[in-house]
Amino acid sequence: MSNTLVASRSAFLAGHPEQRETVNGREWGVIRAGKSGPGLVLLPGTLGRADIFWQQIDALSHRARILSLSYPDSGGIAEWSAEIAALMDRSGMDNAVVLGTSLGGYVAQYFAGAEPARVAGLIAANTLSSASQVVGIPPYSLDVESVPAEILRDGFVRSLEAAPQTDRGRRALTELLLAEVTGRIPAAELRARLSALKHGPELPPLDLERDRIAVVESNDDPLIPATMRDMVRKRLSPGRVFRFSNGGHFPYVERPAEYNALLEERLDLAENG
Repeated sequence: MSNTLVASRSAFLAGHPEQRETVNGREWGVIRAGKSGPGLVLLPGTLGRADIFWQQIDALSHRARILSLSYPDSGGIAEWSAEIAALMDRSGMDNAVVLGTSLGGYVAQYFAGAEPARVAGLIAANTLSSASQVVGIPPYSLDVESVPAEILRDGFVRSLEAAPQTDRGRRALTELLLAEVTGRIPAAELRARLSALKHGPELPPLDLERDRIAVVESNDDPLIPATMRDMVRKRLSPGRVFRFSNGGHFPYVERPAEYNALLEERLDLAENG
């Protein structure tokens, strides 16, 4: 049986190939879409490239200017934050709603603290509030800078294949993510993502009004348990919480219609169609 998610993303990439751009000697992957409307910056998790948000880009790019990113193979969260600002400058974005999921949610929170003038709104999705929460959990408990890449990849593969495949959609998502971890994300980039979070700085204080802060979470998220979700809400005191009862760790892939609707709300697009 063909994987409709893989086919859909492949069709998207035919018209929106990832471009490579260098900032401070580091090469980022960049997808830009849309020519008018509010700005939206999309930051993926460990197992996603810029195109992991293809369903959101497709749905919103005729009403918003979108900058979706793949992380470089070096640097850390503080360096990436400064470079995201530079990539926004290249996109002509003075400010934007910044959505980050998982690792990207941590990067987005750091960016919002470090660059508040650039953040029209923060969406911290399926994420955590302190890097200390993961240091004892595989693969972060490993020496991610030197362990053979095959061990890192195999750990992700085993975890993905062991996850309950509750329906056809969840099986299609697993196949999509397996393609990411077994080759679409180069080993050096995968190491950099793991290292960035393992050695992530404490998040700076936020200077944003509550109504500009939103949290996205899933009741069945296998990677962000209820205690971590509680800590994110406590830290951010968000004006809006979007909760998926059945969205897993990747609701933007599994529940695109609902996810696109929440982005429309945060971008103030819902009433404008």
